[in-house]
Amino acid sequence: MSDTTVKPVFQPNREFAKTARIKNMCEYKELATWAEEDYEGFWDHFAKEKIDWFEPYGKVLDDSNMPFAKWFEGGKLNVAHQCIDRHLDSRKNKAAIIFEGDRGDKKIVTYLELYYNVNKMANLLKNEFGIKKGDRVVIYMPMILEAAYAMLACTRIGAIHSIVFGGFSAEALRDRIIDAEAKLVITADGAFRKDKPYMLKPVVDKALEEGCDCVNKVLVVQRNGEDVDWKAGRDYSYNEMIEQQSAVCESEPMDSEDPMFLLYTSGSTGKPKGVQHNTAGYILWAQMTMEWVFDVKENDTYWCTADIGWITGHTYIVYGPLAMGATTLMFEGVPTYPDAGRPWKMVEEYKINQFYTAPTAIRVLHKTGAEEPAKYDLSSLKVLGTVGEPIDPPAWKWYYEEIGGGKCAIVDTYWQTETGGHMVTPLPGATPIKPACATFPLPGIMGEILDPETGKKVGAGESGYMCVTKPWPSMIRGVWGDPERFVKSYFGDVKKDGQPVYFTGDGANYDDDGYITITGRTDDVINVSGHRMGTAEVEAACKKHPNVAEVAVVGKPHELKGEGIFAYVVLKGEESMAEDVEMSKEINNVIKQEIGNIAVCDDIAFVPGLPKTRSGKIMRRILRSIAKGEAITQDTSTLEDPSVVEKIQEVVNACRV
Repeated sequence: MSDTTVKPVFQPNREFAKTARIKNMCEYKELATWAEEDYEGFWDHFAKEKIDWFEPYGKVLDDSNMPFAKWFEGGKLNVAHQCIDRHLDSRKNKAAIIFEGDRGDKKIVTYLELYYNVNKMANLLKNEFGIKKGDRVVIYMPMILEAAYAMLACTRIGAIHSIVFGGFSAEALRDRIIDAEAKLVITADGAFRKDKPYMLKPVVDKALEEGCDCVNKVLVVQRNGEDVDWKAGRDYSYNEMIEQQSAVCESEPMDSEDPMFLLYTSGSTGKPKGVQHNTAGYILWAQMTMEWVFDVKENDTYWCTADIGWITGHTYIVYGPLAMGATTLMFEGVPTYPDAGRPWKMVEEYKINQFYTAPTAIRVLHKTGAEEPAKYDLSSLKVLGTVGEPIDPPAWKWYYEEIGGGKCAIVDTYWQTETGGHMVTPLPGATPIKPACATFPLPGIMGEILDPETGKKVGAGESGYMCVTKPWPSMIRGVWGDPERFVKSYFGDVKKDGQPVYFTGDGANYDDDGYITITGRTDDVINVSGHRMGTAEVEAACKKHPNVAEVAVVGKPHELKGEGIFAYVVLKGEESMAEDVEMSKEINNVIKQEIGNIAVCDDIAFVPGLPKTRSGKIMRRILRSIAKGEAITQDTSTLEDPSVVEKIQEVVNACRV
């Protein structure tokens, strides 16, 4: 069911647009038309303009064996060179990375210092641990500078890195180590979170207890100084070894299609999928989207609040910003510690120009510190970004008015681990923005909403599947070690003109102006009496009630309707409520107004919080199990607050009594 509500339109800031890389919709359309009419010529132009090639490529695109497309075959390059070496003539004394720790410790690393630090780690990996081109290295690190050094050191010597988010359990880490057949794990003793040390090395120790025979060495960065066990012959101190390494290390020439990194995502089968990205296409699109979508200029300071354990951290903290020669900020802490003014204090202190975060963080900051932004000077901000999920209109409004002062474009970016970079997003100097709309595909991205049955593009007001109908340079190159799963997972659901196309797994719709709104995962679609509704659509309606802070909607078996709608609601200023009949009626009345009677919730549980990973992703599978009264079999150790699951169960059980 589509959203027929007329959305307000916010025009780009005229002063900002004057110097933007893409200044208006005419320029956007010219680029998009160029790509449509001369697809290979379009990508050939930007590949030659943006990449510092060691050797030129012979062919732009080989799509003769789809979905196993190949880009820029025969070309030689190195990503670390692209991100560091080529900037040294003009930017060696420019800040490359600004680091701020949880406790407020700070360090600024110039491009020349980054060059030396990455070279030293590259030599350490190569000479002391025998890591060579094609070897897999698992990085299980906090948000510290050494994590970025490790990534870039791997790319410098041609090793394939696989970063595992530092909140994952030993079992999850073990699964990823085994699947990648990693030779080395790079970790830290731990880090700091809310002024308290937390540990990572013990998790690695547990992960390596059995089944990880491929790993024979562990490199440990000593960050928080807590005591850890050291296994002789296996564990080595980075802090002690790095000082003896040479600061000179030649970068390994890599073929365009050589694997660059693996990043594991949750799979529907339970086994994580090793999403593989290759070298040239990935770094090209990382750089282009940084330039187009955030419009970072030479003297700007850019901050993405993600963790390097996720694709956002890969592309928009490390590789994208450094490839374009920007100054990027790495933050170890959490945005609400010591209070909800922390991010705005940092914006003021570092004169941040582009700020990129998740809607979850925006809602939390709004809920816990709505008055905080007014205490700080946020006038340096030019572009605000959101990532990870559709942003609801109330959060968008607060972000636009209170953080951006009504002058900053909000780039609501739609993309995935598998896409490598942004796919559908506003351009800050060009796109008239409608709140909670992803707007239009970027030039060069052939994104279309297709009917899954006919493969034809849907019309205005109709829902369909968000697809990409042509290969693009930064696309997933495969599921590590499982080509059949790659084809089945991403190219098995939708065909256009008889040919399989990339299906994102998300539903979407067009409005009358052709704007794209993402309605949520199709596997999160609830079928109520034959009517299909995306959970994101129902959630957006619930959030329009003034007392609702957060909401997660799941389907629940219903003997008459097939599926009913179960909503978990966090109220503003409330710790927990088992049930509130009047409040439930009010929320359902809002849903009736926004969508219709078919979308009213059969069950609404008022809970103290939602089960989220530390990146802010809501674990809806857990909520589905609770709604059905099933035992929780999922791993809850990766949640920001594992105890919230038991609290939600208590609330739901009380409602059932």
